[in-house]
Amino acid sequence: MTTSRRTFLGLVGGGALAAGLGACGSSGPQSTPGSTTGAGGAGGGATYWFLTGQPQQGIREAQVKRFNDANADSKLKTTEFQNDAFKAKIKTAIGAGQGPTLIWGWGGGGLKAYVEANQVEDLTDWLTKEQADLKNSIFPSAFTAATVNGKIYAVPGETVTPIVLFYDKRAFEKIGAEPPQSWGDIMDLVPKFNDKGIAPFSLGGQSRWTNMMWLEFLFDRIGGSEVFQNIFEGKKDGWSDPSAIKALEEMQKLIKANGFVKGFSSITADSNADQALLFTGKAAMMLHGAWTYGNMKSSGGDFVTGGHLGYMNFPPVDGGKGDPSDTVGNPGQYMSISSKATDAEKATAKKFIANNTLDDATVEAWVKSGNIPVVKSAKDKLSSITDKNDSAWLNFVYDTAANAKNFAQSWDQALSPTQAETLLDNIAKLFQLSISPQQFATNMNAVIGQ
Repeated sequence: MTTSRRTFLGLVGGGALAAGLGACGSSGPQSTPGSTTGAGGAGGGATYWFLTGQPQQGIREAQVKRFNDANADSKLKTTEFQNDAFKAKIKTAIGAGQGPTLIWGWGGGGLKAYVEANQVEDLTDWLTKEQADLKNSIFPSAFTAATVNGKIYAVPGETVTPIVLFYDKRAFEKIGAEPPQSWGDIMDLVPKFNDKGIAPFSLGGQSRWTNMMWLEFLFDRIGGSEVFQNIFEGKKDGWSDPSAIKALEEMQKLIKANGFVKGFSSITADSNADQALLFTGKAAMMLHGAWTYGNMKSSGGDFVTGGHLGYMNFPPVDGGKGDPSDTVGNPGQYMSISSKATDAEKATAKKFIANNTLDDATVEAWVKSGNIPVVKSAKDKLSSITDKNDSAWLNFVYDTAANAKNFAQSWDQALSPTQAETLLDNIAKLFQLSISPQQFATNMNAVIGQ
């Protein structure tokens, strides 16, 4: 897979897992942009744009077919795009009042921009009063990235992809230790693994977003979810919160203690080299997205099938304010409704969301594809997974997402593109020890709100 973090999340959500579970599949879109049953634009009937690439594309197409078959007088017209083409087209079209009725997206910063420009409908009352059953069926934590200023502007859907702390059980056997139950345990394990010639953590640091995952968890575990929430909401000097500074300091302590594989800043995640370090025994642990399970199973020999892979949520930090059930990553994909659409088009979009995006057929399709849909009923479908390793893994992903008090969206998705690029640049410098925590905070405070 040769794609950036931002492109990956947009492209597949958690879909790469399906490729690994079945040892086949697509890492991205396969066809050029084209209309399947009609073009976008307000006033000509309800429209829906979404991404190509299997298995997601087929599941989305099946949803629309079921809806159109059942609604002869209010059909939904679709247009399918490759990932990059979609990103280029959607903002321009929405800004010109020519976007689709139903807006597929990633929530977070992009949704916030739509809200500030009055381009999407406030769905709070509709969900709370008219669709309470639908709202209550969805993982509560998924609504964080759908909410702006306390109001819901998008309905979570599709799949969840948390960030996970993976570990090699064989490495822990070699040093006679158990997996870490706290940040203090992590720091204590570092010299023990180094003494055995095993890197404590694998890291594809050249990719930058891999470093970001560490800060996402440390900010949460030390200061609680409100630390980044304040930053997302544009609070002045939010990056200088004492808990944020402590998280940045702890991060550099781990780096200085040789917590990561030597030369991590020249290793790329896109090449899967960081995963290989884990499954070949050269590194003991790795903090990475749930999508990596599939590749580790298909490329790691008997690493997964032999029962050597372990996994857990990120441990708490002693004295920290964060809830240990919190997770970060990709809490779902999101559907909004254009404020420029006609009343009839909005009604069609709402009917589709309510009846066809998280219906039983969709939930079953996502589970069969090797994903966990963002809905509580997915648990009932997991018994159909016959492979014991896959079953244990998918149950873990479900429990992590369903039980999270807060499921924070990856920072480079939650923030605006300007802030995200500045963030990734400064994270790279922080991990290379070329800037201090205070310098990091100063640089990031300068772009809050941009």
